[in-house]
Amino acid sequence: MYNAGKIILGLLFFVGLVTFPFWYNAGRAAVPPELVLPEKEKECVEPAQFMRAKHMELIDQWRNEVVRKGNRIYVGFNGKKYDMSLQNTCMGCHKEKEKFCDRCHNYVAVAPNCWSCHIEPKEMR
Repeated sequence: MYNAGKIILGLLFFVGLVTFPFWYNAGRAAVPPELVLPEKEKECVEPAQFMRAKHMELIDQWRNEVVRKGNRIYVGFNGKKYDMSLQNTCMGCHKEKEKFCDRCHNYVAVAPNCWSCHIEPKEMR
């Protein structure tokens, strides 16, 4: 094999080039955004841990209940009744979409389609 040295060098260069992004970003995890309930509210419709992990499932459930069954009342974990409404219930407390929704959705790299049907809220300043 006359070109063994060149082939091995080429393979090492290729492996190094392909794995460079992993080595370059090693140990540089993004800091998750810290979210806090709005000042006037003491609790959400469900506990914070549940909302962080499963709020999209809850919103889907709300959509199905309202659109398909006509139910508009949701009873939270605390027994309190809430209107099943993204804009009136959720955005009633979490008014700043950029600071609340977008920070987490950008962090986990998801693009929810909420605003294809709902009117995107104007930021309160």
